[in-house]
Amino acid sequence: MNADSAALLRARYRREKLPSIAESPVIRTLMAHRSVRAYLPDPLPEGALEAAIAAAQSAATSSNLQCWSVVAVEDAARKARLAELCGHQKHIVEAPLFLAWIADLSRLERIAEAQDSGRESLDYLEMFMVALIDTALAAQNAVAAFESLGLGTVYIGGLRNHPVEVAKELHLPPLSVGAFGLCVGAPDPAHPADIKPRLPQAAVLHREHYDAAREAELIAQYDADANQFQIEQGLPERAWSSTMARRIAGLRGLSGRDVMRAALETLGFALK
Repeated sequence: MNADSAALLRARYRREKLPSIAESPVIRTLMAHRSVRAYLPDPLPEGALEAAIAAAQSAATSSNLQCWSVVAVEDAARKARLAELCGHQKHIVEAPLFLAWIADLSRLERIAEAQDSGRESLDYLEMFMVALIDTALAAQNAVAAFESLGLGTVYIGGLRNHPVEVAKELHLPPLSVGAFGLCVGAPDPAHPADIKPRLPQAAVLHREHYDAAREAELIAQYDADANQFQIEQGLPERAWSSTMARRIAGLRGLSGRDVMRAALETLGFALK
């Protein structure tokens, strides 16, 4: 195994007994992913955004519907307003580029109107799910492209905290909604980001059928690894499983998104 790959696997799984994996430069780039929340003010290299969008448009898309869009935001005042809507996350302001990824059925509706055709299927939950999935697949391709160029990224789920207000800020048409944001920029070397450990593969990889027989053991193992990462980062000690249990115990963990269905209806999604 390549020494770089072995180091990345140890960082990701925190165990001496590592899975045997096939290797490639793409796999190494993906395994090196980390969430970057401190950026230099430098603009992106010329063509980086366009390359990432080309990569995004190369992702799979259900039935070639291509029902996503992205809004690139560089204006400091707009980034500041979006940061406030996303829970006051300062890295949105600091990053030279903020991308708002949009689950977008509006383009299909405009096509139907132009061709004087029906658009009944756009009112169904399945089509909204297709739009969300397409958006996520495209965005992850873009992240891989950005990181292959040496840039850093972090997803911003807080874009869903106030979906109606975000839609107004970005002038989104009906039948489109901000799915998540993405900060992009050159990582600040003074505040390096580290690779966060993930659950053991055996906790998520099932063969032939779903099998949770060892789940408690594997989660306990991960609790220890994740807590060690917290200590290394100078963060409070905590067990991952307890943190997740608290997150789902009540509505507080939804950060105001418990009204999402009503917001989506306001934005034109029927969700039948």
